[in-house]
Amino acid sequence: MQHLSRFAFACASVMLMVLALLLLAFGMVDLAMALGQSWHAGRNAILQAISYVVISVAVFDVAKYFVEEEVIQTSGKKSLSEARASLTKFITTIIIAVFIEGLVGVFETKANDPAEILYPAGLLVVATLIVLSLGAFQRMSVDAEREKKKVGGE
Repeated sequence: MQHLSRFAFACASVMLMVLALLLLAFGMVDLAMALGQSWHAGRNAILQAISYVVISVAVFDVAKYFVEEEVIQTSGKKSLSEARASLTKFITTIIIAVFIEGLVGVFETKANDPAEILYPAGLLVVATLIVLSLGAFQRMSVDAEREKKKVGGE
């Protein structure tokens, strides 16, 4: 069953990486076509291309996380600090993607329809909540690790 699981994660990771690369290519082609039409259309396409790049990086990082944690990782057990570091790295990528997407959304709605600012502002609030949650997780995880060492060291 473990081999089947690894194979499934490997296939999913490869598919995600290919899709992320296709999204990057689509964003660049779309940008080139928009710049060919007009500079104004190019400005909007640049913002859209930034969104594509950010989403692609986040998707690629998810695929990389799957490969590192589910395909390559041979040991079944990890220390608490290794698990915390791995999860923190993964969540940090997601946080950055959500923040950038929120910022791009603010600029897009400011230029097109300021009344639609609620969604990108909500993304920024959600990203902030994720940062706070990650901080709380870090704190509790470090405290739990210290407690485990304290109990195990006695």
